[in-house]
Amino acid sequence: QVQLVESGGGSVQPGGSLRLSCVASGFSLDYYAIGWFRQTPGKEREGVSCIAIRDNSTYYSDSVKARFTITRDHAKDTVYLQMNNLEPEDTAVYYCATDIIYRDVTIQAMCLTPSEFLHWGQGTQVTVSS
Repeated sequence: QVQLVESGGGSVQPGGSLRLSCVASGFSLDYYAIGWFRQTPGKEREGVSCIAIRDNSTYYSDSVKARFTITRDHAKDTVYLQMNNLEPEDTAVYYCATDIIYRDVTIQAMCLTPSEFLHWGQGTQVTVSS
């Protein structure tokens, strides 16, 4: 059974940092993509950053590029999202998600289409406020 558990959310001031963790269990990550998405009330879920485990290729949305970094720890089956220089606009519920990524699909294409991800975690709240 595929399971994803997020942690690491919280409240920080603008300019602060947080690291989100997504622990995966019940499947082998090798053929999967892991993505971080965020959602605020009334808005569609947005792909923030994704990583393809097969080759470590990554995607970042323009709004977080150069501030967020996605990494994975193979031994721990965990994917992290390091978020630096946080802005109030980053306030949202953050979800990690996973699904198989096929050879003819790029990580960017997959990350831009949240509906491509079948398995989702429960979400963790990130609040950036002074």
